[in-house]
Amino acid sequence: MKITHIHHSGFLVETEEVYYIFDYYKGDLPCLNPEKPVLVFVSHGHQDHYNPAIFPLLLSKGMKNITAVISNDIPRKKIPAELVPASQDGFDQIPVQGHIPFIKVYHSQEYVLPYHTRIQTLLSTDSGVAFLLTCPEGTIYHGGDLNDWITEDTPEGERRQMTGMYLASIKQLKGNSIDAAFLPLDPRLGKYYAKGFLAFLEFIPVKQVYPMHYWEQPEIVTQFLNEHPEYAEIVVAPSP
Repeated sequence: MKITHIHHSGFLVETEEVYYIFDYYKGDLPCLNPEKPVLVFVSHGHQDHYNPAIFPLLLSKGMKNITAVISNDIPRKKIPAELVPASQDGFDQIPVQGHIPFIKVYHSQEYVLPYHTRIQTLLSTDSGVAFLLTCPEGTIYHGGDLNDWITEDTPEGERRQMTGMYLASIKQLKGNSIDAAFLPLDPRLGKYYAKGFLAFLEFIPVKQVYPMHYWEQPEIVTQFLNEHPEYAEIVVAPSP
C-alpha cells in the first residue's frame, strides 16, 4: 500500500487494484491513473471531514470508476447530484458517465464493497462512524472523529462517560492486526491531546500509525514522540 496524507484527516491509499480516499476536506491530490477505480469514504458530515467537491474533482481528473461510501448522518441534500444510490448488486454494473454510485453506511455493521474490499464500521464518540477496511494488501483503520474527546474543562462525569464510550468502540477491534491506522492527535485537547491515541495503541496491534486532525500544528506529533519515544518506530511523522 502506498499512503499519502492529503490534509487534516484526509488520506489517499493506493493498492494494486484500487485507490481509497478517506475524509477529503481540502488539498491537492497526486497524479491518479484514470483507469484505476477509486472508493471515497466519508466518516461524517463535519466540514473538516466532508467536502462534496471531491467528486467533481475526481471527475475532472478523468476518473472513470468512482464509488462513494458515506456515513448515514449526511442528509441527502448535502450529497451532490453526481451521486446516485446503488445497491450491493449495482456495484458491478457498467458505470454511467458522470454518475457515481454511493451507499450510506451505519455504525456497528459490516459491508462487502467492490474490488475485494470489506469494511466494519464503529460508532463514533462525536458524529458518524470510523472505518476498519480489509483488502488483499492488508487492513486499514480510519478513525474519523472517534476519539476520547475530553479536556481539562470537561466535568468528571462527562469524562468518564466519554472515555467509556471510546473504549467500548475501539475494543470491538480486538483480534485484528492493523497495518495502517489514521488516528486523531488533537492539540485543542490540551494535556489530554494523546489520551485516545495512546489507548488505541495499548489495545490494538498496529504496524504504522499516521497522526491526523492536528489542525496544521504538526509540532504536536514531535511533542508526542518526545514524550513517548517507545512509539517512534511505528508513528509516521508528517512530511516537512
